[in-house]
Amino acid sequence: MNPQSPTNRTVLHIDMNAFYCSCHAATDPQRYHARATAVAGSPETRHGVVVTASYEARARGVRATMTVAQALRACPDLVLIKPDFHLYRRFSRAVFDIVREYTPDVEVFSIDECWADVTHSPFLGSATDLARKIQQRMDQELNLPCSIGIAPNKFLAKMASDLQKPRGLTEISLTNLSEVIWPLPVKQMFGVGSKTAQRLSQIGISTIGDLAAANPDRFSLLLGKRGRQLVDLANGRDTSEVTSMQEPLKSIGHSITLANDLSRPEEMATVLLNLADQVGRRARRHRLVGKTVQITLRFANRRTITREQTLREPTALTEVLYDTAVSLLYRHLPRDARVRLLGITLGHLQAEKAPSAEMHTPAKGTSEGIQLSLFTTGSLSEDTSGQSQQDSLSGKHSHDTAMFPQKKRDLTKLLRLSQVTDALRDKYGENIVIRGRMLTQDESQQLRQHGVRGTSLQKDMLSWPENGKET
Repeated sequence: MNPQSPTNRTVLHIDMNAFYCSCHAATDPQRYHARATAVAGSPETRHGVVVTASYEARARGVRATMTVAQALRACPDLVLIKPDFHLYRRFSRAVFDIVREYTPDVEVFSIDECWADVTHSPFLGSATDLARKIQQRMDQELNLPCSIGIAPNKFLAKMASDLQKPRGLTEISLTNLSEVIWPLPVKQMFGVGSKTAQRLSQIGISTIGDLAAANPDRFSLLLGKRGRQLVDLANGRDTSEVTSMQEPLKSIGHSITLANDLSRPEEMATVLLNLADQVGRRARRHRLVGKTVQITLRFANRRTITREQTLREPTALTEVLYDTAVSLLYRHLPRDARVRLLGITLGHLQAEKAPSAEMHTPAKGTSEGIQLSLFTTGSLSEDTSGQSQQDSLSGKHSHDTAMFPQKKRDLTKLLRLSQVTDALRDKYGENIVIRGRMLTQDESQQLRQHGVRGTSLQKDMLSWPENGKET
């Protein structure tokens, strides 16, 4: 049999256990080791939810996404810890460095887990011996627990690592699927979300074994291409490669849930500026530019909408992202709406090129593009939904146009200025130089605090230098 065939591969999935809590326990064991702890946001705001809990806390009913109040009711002596993403990124790099000592074929899935193809690893011993060695080194060198799954492909390795936590070591082969994963509820299958699980349940699929026995042609009719893929995965068939090449970013976005609902557009504009600032920073760091700008609005009643505008030329300039986002806000903000979440996403990313004379203007606008007053009554352009700037979800607005004066952007100067300010912020921290409007005491300032803001899936930020200057 060809040694390169999927059935002859050996793939490990390394999953760090209760990673955020474990990082704090490793750094300060006297305070946090073997205690019921939870990393959570500020209890004073809507960010006061549990991000992750130690296994001691989980044993007492504490779960991720609980509010802090709920967690404390379940476990009154719970030790709450504020997030420290500088710490998590530092430990994450150390974790992946250890794995890469055994194979160059390491695919980072998130800040606390990765796949490693060890088919041709020079380590002397079995795959189980190698996994145990990695587990021991994580414990001895980093004081971090992990679970490892061993399998002939990525899907089964991921499923295996999830079966025993903490400190589990599980092997799945193509011969023991019926005993190990087929009896599991289909909602526990990697790649099956709650909506898909609900839909599968409606057609009589309750376990992974049910899915494995299903007719793939029938599922193709029900779920399209994804249907056949799910049947293949349930049968342990996965030909995807472990790749150390980072998948190109398709979009970069930031959002923030606000402690208090906002009703004034000028307050929302300040939040959008802080969001555009961080989206632009991340895009420029990766030397990427985007062709579309999307805003997300979630209202007090939890209804959420997204609206998008296409630019004539791709950009990563904060000022242009901000201008476009505020223009979209004006066009689509319902009268008397109260907003609890705002977000900006830069999409259709590509490698940056030398700027052109027409760079950063909307695709279907006037000659002034978004350099017109953002609150003018004239039509600027249409977004992808086909609504003009004069339209909104509830009719025309009458906001004070003087609050947003006309902007005549010298894009060449802005490009040079962003290079200088980015270099300063990389060296001295995000707050060393900021725009005047960002000096206001607005909670969206926390977006610049990379130590307390982040997610496990922001893999691109693992390559950022930690300057430690952020406040």
